[in-house]
Amino acid sequence: MPLYQMRQDLFRFGDDYTIRDASGRERYFVDGKALSIGAKLSFQDMNGHELLWIEQKLFHWGKTFEIQRAGRVIALVRKKPFTFLKARFTIDVPGPDDLEAEGNLLDHEYRFTRHGARVAEVSKRWFDLGDRYGIDIAEGEDDVLLLAAAVVVDQSCHEKR
Repeated sequence: MPLYQMRQDLFRFGDDYTIRDASGRERYFVDGKALSIGAKLSFQDMNGHELLWIEQKLFHWGKTFEIQRAGRVIALVRKKPFTFLKARFTIDVPGPDDLEAEGNLLDHEYRFTRHGARVAEVSKRWFDLGDRYGIDIAEGEDDVLLLAAAVVVDQSCHEKR
């Protein structure tokens, strides 16, 4: 069973997501700001407190998103251009512990790694219908950051839904 379940709320105005834990309890809500130029999303706990702010940076080569916590940039997520049927991303975090993400666009499968070691896996294989993903995160990782990065991957690869 995945540690988290992420589901895009297709019947809301904007790119919204609900994230549940393994027991099915709603843990996080991602509020996509409708009618904005470039993606802007507020990653919140279920009490509406903003934990992260995600914003697409315009005028960059390739898709680039900034993830902020309390007004400070904690990650820059860049989609690598010119990949065939695979999506590749770098998640640049302060210090030497950058992450890489790679996934199959057709199967909706993504893996996040640091120095070649798996830190998270995003998979649609656990579910048969709808825009739902299972997200398994390794012990000791920043769950909220990795969940936000999974939202960015989804936004980057499937924006025309």
